[in-house]
Amino acid sequence: MKIVTWNCNGAFRKKFENISDLNADLYIIQECENPSESKDVKYQKWAENYIWIGENKNKGLAVFAKPEIKLEKLDWTNQFNDHSVKHFLPCKINGDFNLLAVWTHKNNSPNFGYIGQLWKYLQINKNKLKESLIIGDFNSNTIWDEWDRWWNHSDVVNELKELGIDSFYHRFKKEIQGKEKKPTLYFQRNITKPYHIDYIFGAQKFCDRLKSIEIGQYDQWIKLSDHMPMVCEIEY
Repeated sequence: MKIVTWNCNGAFRKKFENISDLNADLYIIQECENPSESKDVKYQKWAENYIWIGENKNKGLAVFAKPEIKLEKLDWTNQFNDHSVKHFLPCKINGDFNLLAVWTHKNNSPNFGYIGQLWKYLQINKNKLKESLIIGDFNSNTIWDEWDRWWNHSDVVNELKELGIDSFYHRFKKEIQGKEKKPTLYFQRNITKPYHIDYIFGAQKFCDRLKSIEIGQYDQWIKLSDHMPMVCEIEY
């Protein structure tokens, strides 16, 4: 099974054919339009099997799948105390395993933006995440850890490890968090501002079946987005 995660930087209706060349079974796409509200017929036809969430029809989070794959949206809570967190899209694949699609958001939170949103989501859904895949744009890296926070990137990574969930890239490439050699984002599309903020995490059973993981090349993708696609293949 081939899986791609990509923040398309909007206007996915003009870019889906580029990512389709990767011939994946599952695409987790951030900042994409809602196909049901798009006027682009080709995009609607391509997106025949998908789940989408978002507050704006032009920018949301989606899981797209090949027609033969069964997608089922899961009803997990996104309420932490009295506040909702975003954006998280849990779904079941082929009735077999859970996948959590991620596009963390600042969410008007002065303290719990981005990785804090994922930390909160983890606290309220931890019991459901075992044996899962967690994939997407975290907008986070260990390099931005702060000494007085308990919801840093490193804290989230450690909590996931306690659940038996690890980062495919770091495990396969034998690199440590915060010391990645391959960026997934070039801030403002500037090659001198590289960061690694997109991830594919999975339970042990997926790690054991991981065949490959790669990140797209700057020259090929930078005209389309400031993010590079991350592609993994799992024996399934």
